[in-house]
Amino acid sequence: MPDLFAPFTHLVSAALAAAHAGLEAAGLDPHAGVTWALAIIALVVAVRLAVLPVAVHGVRMAHASASARPALEALRRRYAGRTDLESLQAMRAEQARIQREHGISALGCLPMLLQLPILFALYRVLSLVAAGQSVGAMDAALVASAGSASIVGVRLAERLGGAASLTEVVVLVAAGLGAAALVYLTQRWFVLPNTVLDGLPEPMAQAQQLLPALSAVGVLVAAATVPAGLLLYWLVSNLWTLGQQAVVTRWFPTPGSPAHAALLARRAAPGTE
Repeated sequence: MPDLFAPFTHLVSAALAAAHAGLEAAGLDPHAGVTWALAIIALVVAVRLAVLPVAVHGVRMAHASASARPALEALRRRYAGRTDLESLQAMRAEQARIQREHGISALGCLPMLLQLPILFALYRVLSLVAAGQSVGAMDAALVASAGSASIVGVRLAERLGGAASLTEVVVLVAAGLGAAALVYLTQRWFVLPNTVLDGLPEPMAQAQQLLPALSAVGVLVAAATVPAGLLLYWLVSNLWTLGQQAVVTRWFPTPGSPAHAALLARRAAPGTE
């Protein structure tokens, strides 16, 4: 069976090798842990910049969906209880018209899903490198260099289960807690306030409230099994997500959400935005 992710994996591995080569050309020790850590950070930043237009599209679609929500809810109420084919066809046609008027893309969330192969490839490349396996442009020499590189006494390929010293355990646990904390804060401070809960069934609304804690627990569980290089990737990626979501929630919140109400209140207050 062909590997559908192979093109993305090779692209990401080439980007990681290029970042490392650029740092080496700048005079950094090619085998130092700091050099490889900076290469991973540069790779994460490059990938997140590449998918930034997709994130912008997602914000626009959230706004469009919010503006269309009253009309769509009125449409559903008008056709409630009608199950005949003619009514269903008329409802779908009217729904499509409303979506076009509000600029809702017919592709829906498909553009957001396009970033997943790139992000998965990034995860996969770092996993293979940490496991000592060559992948794409990351040949055996580069993989060996990355696998033996260490920061504050912790190799980038080290895992919590194989940690041999207290220093390694402390650093890996701290990195896992940091990644989980960033996920929790992003969800609690910026995602949840930017979510429209009105009209949702009570179980779904409660699930949204629990999502920050559940997401953080999930990261903690996973952090116990992944290498330090991936923990670094998570830290940088989650920090980027926190900053990106903070900008969206403060200045481009979804209409109808608590964050949007807060924006309107700030604009109405004298001497504020």
